[in-house]
Amino acid sequence: MVTKTEETKTESKTENVAPAGTTASANAPAGQDLSIADLKNLGTIIDVASTRGAFRAGEMATVGAMYNKLQAFIAKVSPADKAQATAGTTAGATAPVSENK
Repeated sequence: MVTKTEETKTESKTENVAPAGTTASANAPAGQDLSIADLKNLGTIIDVASTRGAFRAGEMATVGAMYNKLQAFIAKVSPADKAQATAGTTAGATAPVSENK
């Protein structure tokens, strides 16, 4: 026999599940997306934490492997950003420079 409280608990658990065909990110609140800048900041945080001795010696291999994966991902995703930045600096270098006298 199922009691009323057990039915309520079962219903509340199934309400939090994403519908079939959707992803969890589609249901995520706005403003919680990760950007490339966030990933770069995460790399900086790992670097600073390891420099300050936040990780034990046995943990460093795992932390280092994750840091290397993160840096490889950023390098893979960032070439488009680097190409745009290079184009912007090249355009700025060819523009005439006015001197105030």
